[in-house]
Amino acid sequence: MQKLSLAFKKFNNKVQQMNQSGSKQIMLSADEARNLHADIYALLANLVETQNATIDQPSTENFMDGGGFK
Repeated sequence: MQKLSLAFKKFNNKVQQMNQSGSKQIMLSADEARNLHADIYALLANLVETQNATIDQPSTENFMDGGGFK
């Protein structure tokens, strides 16, 4: 598993602070918003790529019977 990016960590910290203080809003600077957007987009692109790679792999089916147990 990859480590979270700095933008995700900063966002997570802001959400934790919001929850602890009972606030109802989070303020992000333009740079924070851009970095978070870029990281979310990269994460989603990676997810789609992984799903496509999984779909493209041939499936293998194994059938077993119990044999002749008596």
